[in-house]
Amino acid sequence: MDNKAGNRKTVVDYRNVELRRRDLIALRNVNFSLCEGELVYLTGHVGSGKTSLLKSIYAEVPVHSGHAEVLGRDMLTIKRKDIPALRREIGIVFQDFRLLSDRSAYDNLLFVLKATGWTDRVQMAERIEQTLREVGMLNKGYKFPHELSGGEQQRIVIARAMLNRPRLLVADEPTGNLDPDTGSHIIRRLHEIASSGTAVIVATHNFGLIERYPARVVRCADKTIV
Repeated sequence: MDNKAGNRKTVVDYRNVELRRRDLIALRNVNFSLCEGELVYLTGHVGSGKTSLLKSIYAEVPVHSGHAEVLGRDMLTIKRKDIPALRREIGIVFQDFRLLSDRSAYDNLLFVLKATGWTDRVQMAERIEQTLREVGMLNKGYKFPHELSGGEQQRIVIARAMLNRPRLLVADEPTGNLDPDTGSHIIRRLHEIASSGTAVIVATHNFGLIERYPARVVRCADKTIV
């Protein structure tokens, strides 16, 4: 769907959406859209529904009712067999990193490429080198997660999320475990990713970073979005 403002496509389009978890309403009357090349901050107290909203975008929390479209897919009728293809177009950045501790940063990225259907060894090596360079970690690929700082691990997580050149990047509290300077670097990198054309949604409590690196802000409150 084309955005009203011009030729930017809408990658997330929620209208009057209701989300439920264990039959309890997590969010209701959600009206939210996100265009390619746009970064949006998602704020709200713990338990306000931020994570439920993010998880609904990559089909981990089902949409109960309303109109919900993500990357051209109807999230009310999407079949289980079609979810992996959707997720290959979405990069996900977690606060707790979720790197495989028994292999190097490079091999963490290699694991993802193999799992998403890449087979050409030369192409895989080139793509991993490119993404590591983009996050400033080209010389750290041989290190294991426990040998990296929190900020370095988060850069690897961003590289992992960008491997398949996603159209949409979802970041859930990506600076929550980081010091202020490192957090600033991560947010700057996410803005750069948005500037390159990827749609980015960032859940965060860090209003200082929002003020330093402004973008549209939506807030979860009273089981809806304002």
